[in-house]
Amino acid sequence: MITPHHKISRAAITALAISLPGVFLAPAGASTAAPGVPGAQTRYSEPTPAAELDLGAPGLPETRTETTLAPGLTRTTITRGTPNTDFFWSAEVAVPSVSPDPDAPASALSTQAQAQMVADKLSAAGVPARVEHVQSPQLADAGGNLGYRVRAGQFTAKADGTATVDQIKAAGYKSAVIYTGWDGDAGTSEDDRGPWNLEVLTIDPKEFRGELTSSFGPNLQDRETTSSLAAAAGALAALNGGYFVMDPAAGAPGDSAGAAVLDGKVLSEPVGDRPSLVLDKNSTTIQRLRWDGSVSAPGNAEALALDGLNRVPGLIRNCGGTDDTPTNMPLHDFTCTDADEILAFTPEFGRTPSGPGLEVILDPHGTVAAVNHTRGTTVPAGGQTLQAIGADAAKLAALATLGGKLRVDADLLDESGKNLKAGATTDVVNGGPTLVENGQLNVTATRDGMVRSNDSNSFFYGWVHKRNPRTIAGTDAQGRTLLVTADGRQTGSLGLSIKESADVARSLGMVDAINLDGGGSTTMVQGGQVVSSPSDATGERPVGDSLLVLPRNKD
Repeated sequence: MITPHHKISRAAITALAISLPGVFLAPAGASTAAPGVPGAQTRYSEPTPAAELDLGAPGLPETRTETTLAPGLTRTTITRGTPNTDFFWSAEVAVPSVSPDPDAPASALSTQAQAQMVADKLSAAGVPARVEHVQSPQLADAGGNLGYRVRAGQFTAKADGTATVDQIKAAGYKSAVIYTGWDGDAGTSEDDRGPWNLEVLTIDPKEFRGELTSSFGPNLQDRETTSSLAAAAGALAALNGGYFVMDPAAGAPGDSAGAAVLDGKVLSEPVGDRPSLVLDKNSTTIQRLRWDGSVSAPGNAEALALDGLNRVPGLIRNCGGTDDTPTNMPLHDFTCTDADEILAFTPEFGRTPSGPGLEVILDPHGTVAAVNHTRGTTVPAGGQTLQAIGADAAKLAALATLGGKLRVDADLLDESGKNLKAGATTDVVNGGPTLVENGQLNVTATRDGMVRSNDSNSFFYGWVHKRNPRTIAGTDAQGRTLLVTADGRQTGSLGLSIKESADVARSLGMVDAINLDGGGSTTMVQGGQVVSSPSDATGERPVGDSLLVLPRNKD
């Protein structure tokens, strides 16, 4: 029987995968056993230049180690490049804003005049500083000139920059020590030698008889590590999934910050029309989904708008809803607000958020079992609740009659405006931006909310332009799925900018690709072991959901 938190069995999925290019040769004496996978075969490759990743300078040394986990399922470890002594640690200065708003925060980038003024003041204070122009690779709807940054010093180790940071702070500015290998600046690829470490899962539907699915653990609002979710489901392999809430001030930690569907049941609304990964037994696709939600009563012609599902009312992580402040457009890693909302909660959420407002409890037949004038309860098995805040509380109270019926419609619409065909084998994991579409680079950073016009491009600079750990999912022309993690925020593995993520996806053969959650969330698990190198100092990060590759059900 399928449990609410993860699927243990499903008919064989037609998941998309790619066989990485190159001739694989096992050198004499090489081990053919993969850790944790009895009987697994390991092969080594020395790809031709045409088969190498489109990453850094052409012709860099690149090795690929492929391990067969099951018929039609492989894991490939890719290492590319060599340590680059041209990279160093440097103190980056937060430049005070030129905005008339006295509360405007300092940012990494500014105008040339403002950056030069800060550099001159630091130099006068005994800290020789330099101004650097930041140019970002052109994307589909963003990129180009980002602004100017101020840096000071060149250090062999991060700790060597501590004294300089202290001097900068004494001069009245904030500062942090960064590694220049993580910059991702335009025009440096010819001299960029890495190194990079990537893990790739490939699933061939012609041979694989297991399933690709998602899991969020016992409930939506608690975070779990990818390795624990994989272990609970007996997964052959797994990687982290979509964006989620981390800060309690932004909602319920662990809750999806975008579209989510599990076993055909819609559990979270999308962020505007940001792209999502849609899994089904016969296909894996990337689709831009929209929200269509309402609450109605028999005989009442006017339906109420349902703002979303399974989140704290009034808080919309990543924005992209209706009547949100400050925007109805997607805005990544930002929490919009809405004082008047109606939300539905399913048993998968756990105990509903408490606070002022109205909560209507519906039994499995849609009958109003209770109307509570404060929020916070346990959702009845098979039923749901409705919470309303602000002016919408009175509207819902007028519609809900004890013993009466309410109809709750929570639908995802595809790009044609039709309801997403979500059967019992359908899962949806949120993501963004798009990386590759129809075989062409199409990085939609602005459309998907990764550009903020009011912060001097600093968010774009740190999140899109700079290199970070990344998680990528995509499909190829042969009907296969490719799942990729790239380690980052380490001197031994630089990570990828979003543009580099798109280049890597296309060079691996993907015709459609999407960026999933990254940074400290990026994790790959195989055979019960974490095989990537998570970047958080505390180790593997608990996440909202994960993608699981499950073995064939023997029942």
